[in-house]
Amino acid sequence: MAWVALVVSGLLETVWAVALDRSAGFTRPVPTTIFGVALVLSMAGLGYALRTVPVGTGYAVWVGIGAVGTAVAGMTLLGESASLPRILCLLLVVAGVVGLKVFH
Repeated sequence: MAWVALVVSGLLETVWAVALDRSAGFTRPVPTTIFGVALVLSMAGLGYALRTVPVGTGYAVWVGIGAVGTAVAGMTLLGESASLPRILCLLLVVAGVVGLKVFH
């Protein structure tokens, strides 16, 4: 269950990062509210997961999911560059996250 919470928390990190961008410096109420709720839920899930997952592995997996998810959201939803080198670098992050889980 801890790994499920960790993955969901990583996905929520993507949500709060995109909402932070869309909040325009906390001047838009809906994205600002989404940011706050997603941030709290993401941290709560990370805290729950770290009760059984080692902190180094858990934090790296959480950050990796959030970073890759945010980059993919930027490419697919926000018009950011989706060049081959960027995609290859994201695949390296995914490989690292999978490696941390496999060699846990």
